[in-house]
Amino acid sequence: MQKIKFQQLQSPLAAQIKLNGHEYLYFGGTAYLGIPQNQEFLANYVKGIKYFGLNNGTSRGNNVQLGIYDEAEAHAATMFGAQAALITSSGYLAAQLAVKSLYNWGKVSYAPNTHPALWRNEEQANNDKFSDWSKTIVNEINSSDTENWVLISNSMNNLFPEKYDFSFVQKLNKKVLLIVDDSHGVGINNNGKGVFAEIPRTDNVEVLVVASMAKALGVDAGLILGSQKTIDFLKQTPGFFGASPPAAAGLYAFMHSEKIYLQQLNELQNKCSFLANRLAQEGDWHFITNFPVFLAKNAELSNKLLKHDILISSFPYPNSNSEIINRIVLSSWHTAAHINKLAIHL
Repeated sequence: MQKIKFQQLQSPLAAQIKLNGHEYLYFGGTAYLGIPQNQEFLANYVKGIKYFGLNNGTSRGNNVQLGIYDEAEAHAATMFGAQAALITSSGYLAAQLAVKSLYNWGKVSYAPNTHPALWRNEEQANNDKFSDWSKTIVNEINSSDTENWVLISNSMNNLFPEKYDFSFVQKLNKKVLLIVDDSHGVGINNNGKGVFAEIPRTDNVEVLVVASMAKALGVDAGLILGSQKTIDFLKQTPGFFGASPPAAAGLYAFMHSEKIYLQQLNELQNKCSFLANRLAQEGDWHFITNFPVFLAKNAELSNKLLKHDILISSFPYPNSNSEIINRIVLSSWHTAAHINKLAIHL
């Protein structure tokens, strides 16, 4: 049987995708809230295009500015519980802007499996368990003569679903800047507010959260959440000052779609609960509450489901020579019928 390749699709990603005239149920990707196919959100995006045009190629340092960028940043800060926010054209740029601008503030330690977007160089790979690292770093910091530290981490592991516990920061006795990538949590975890509001606050630990808005939030942009002082500093860096911002239309849709996000999140949580209950009796799965990724321990699952026209996330990780990871990813765009068909064949 010839292997089917899904890497040259000519139709948008959705609950059902077409290839060579054939239709497949699709359970992959990162559009957790189904925003790219949400008609109400698309209507808001079209309104944004009519107001602001397709794009804005001028830098944020230009003497002529659209007011929506400051408005969207204020909206994001309020929405996610931060003093201030900064929005860039991509999550990668947001991560690099934060790390490159603040890397030298103190001694740096990377948590395990930190996303490459947060790497300063190429040697940041760390395959320990997060829980082990967090214990080790507390001992290292508290026994060190170094006064300033920069800790860099993901908020969770979305491949092998696990939310990280940041309560360890309450034990630190030095000044620490904690930079956390919440790309897979913002809009989903903590009732959509993400990790920023969940991390314990202490006088000696400052929290800076970076995220891609292109996943759950469905907008091609990057986000940084933090204190007013740090955000003001980052806005004066060349990486922010001289870069083009994201399309204003997308930010208009983001600002006018808070109810849509909440509705879609509620639907997603119901679907996660339904599938979790169906899979709880099986021993071949790993998942966490209210997160739409279900890791399969069955290496042949992808090929078996494909015979029934069901396509799931399946690729080698962390490199091309690694074992293949099979995951089911739910989205708000899936219907009850879609999930029932999946459950039957599972």
